[in-house]
Amino acid sequence: MNPLSGSPARVAALALSCALASSIAACGGSDSNTSVPDSITQVMKKPMYQGSTWALRVVDLNSGDVIYDMNSSAQVYVASVRKVFSLGAALDQYGAQYQFQTPVYRTGTVDGNGTLNGNLVLVASGDLSMGGRTNADGTLAWTNFDHNEANNLGNAQITTPDPLAGYNALAAQVAASGIKAVNGEIVIDDRLFDPFNFRDEFDLRSIFVNDDVVDAIIGQGGAGSAAPVDYRPRSAAFTVQSTLMTGAAGTPAKITVTPTDPTCFGTLPCSGALSGSIPADYVPPIVPSFPMIRTFRITQPQNYARTVFIEALARAGVTVTASAVENNPVQLLPAKNSYAANTRVAQLTSQPYSEYAKWILKVSYNIGADTSLMLFGVANNGSTTLDGALAAENAKLSTSPFNVPMSQTHFIDGSGGGETTATPVAVIAMLRAMNGRPAFPAYVDSMPFLGVDGSLASTTNFESDPTLAGAKGRVYAKTGTYVTGVENPDGSTTSTLKGQALAGYIDAQSGRRLAFALVVNNVPITDVPDIINVFNDEGTIAANIWKLQ
Repeated sequence: MNPLSGSPARVAALALSCALASSIAACGGSDSNTSVPDSITQVMKKPMYQGSTWALRVVDLNSGDVIYDMNSSAQVYVASVRKVFSLGAALDQYGAQYQFQTPVYRTGTVDGNGTLNGNLVLVASGDLSMGGRTNADGTLAWTNFDHNEANNLGNAQITTPDPLAGYNALAAQVAASGIKAVNGEIVIDDRLFDPFNFRDEFDLRSIFVNDDVVDAIIGQGGAGSAAPVDYRPRSAAFTVQSTLMTGAAGTPAKITVTPTDPTCFGTLPCSGALSGSIPADYVPPIVPSFPMIRTFRITQPQNYARTVFIEALARAGVTVTASAVENNPVQLLPAKNSYAANTRVAQLTSQPYSEYAKWILKVSYNIGADTSLMLFGVANNGSTTLDGALAAENAKLSTSPFNVPMSQTHFIDGSGGGETTATPVAVIAMLRAMNGRPAFPAYVDSMPFLGVDGSLASTTNFESDPTLAGAKGRVYAKTGTYVTGVENPDGSTTSTLKGQALAGYIDAQSGRRLAFALVVNNVPITDVPDIINVFNDEGTIAANIWKLQ
């Protein structure tokens, strides 16, 4: 689940006036809802959805025969369901087995003592992990509650691998090449695509360290003592200070992260702080156990990556004369793509792209989806801007063999931020278009599995109706959540779940495979548990589709 704050409306008019009262009214054209069974509409008629808009389309994946249809021509908020388009296009463009190659080049000569009189340049490839999520078996590590959403959700889980493993591996290769000292600079070449604003947090670039966050890891302390706090990665580039205390049992919990988006990277001192109090008997939300996770955004990843690479070189026995903490000296870069193969001194090879698609879709990793869109643009037609990548994606998906009605979508990025909309008709068209493509098995495997993993791991509700239990692991679908809040004159906030969406595939009880898109818009909410209730209701509807078909 990924609750996100919205931005001002960017769509002039959306057909969202339909309401659910004692019956479900059809809207959005001539679509009929008469074929939707009562076990599904009864969920949609719950009191909490009075005044909300539901849309549903279910088709046989192979034949395209429509099974259920309700408001499927309505342009509705789909949030992160947008990722089924961006990741589908990228998987199709690159192939499931594609591996990122991140090289390091020297721009000078190495003397007989092993001193490089020149610079080392790490050329970013858009590798999201940079070796920092590599499991012992070679797969990419991810958790059902990803650290990228720790501040939004109130807790998360961090992965086990060392987030600096890739930088350490590159440094070791540099040392093995015979370089013992660098009498020059260390430079990050992040010119693969143009930086662009990511949700008003920072300018997203093609270089990454620990998903561009520093994790603060909070342990459980005794009443009256300082809360134990650690952080990762450890680097001179950024440190974490803490005055966080453990309060008496039953006292209020408050954890303040200051600032969440530091701007000091590349200068000293550069730090963030945790403050507040956690009661001794506190049970953390989402992941009901310690440690608790909070994050600081690495807002200048090129500066941070440069520092951690210099520190990795030192650990590998390579001395560098340049200051470890400073702004990335891009003025020293040679012409783009002008590196000679015989000057390469190290290279990091990633896992197959199918592993990245799984990580991005299972946990709804927004930066991963936006980067995938940019990488698609680069590979498809050389686009290096966000607008160019969006145009390239639109052109590819709207023509043969995809033929998706992209005019029925409104995308502002690759991840589903802000006022992202689509019709269920368009979503189904994309899901069907991927069927038969070489990357289709990896695409399906990347979706969250109902009751098993990712954002659908705990979405079951099977206890209340055991006849739905067979749907566990048979629904493969992307979730999407879009929440906005309006501050009232008294200082309180009125929140609305503007969009909760679920779309993907169902291996029905009958054995046939279905494609489905399910959306509800404009649900009044008070807190995260309300969102979870809607989440579970959509899981119940998906399980009913499995059962009935």
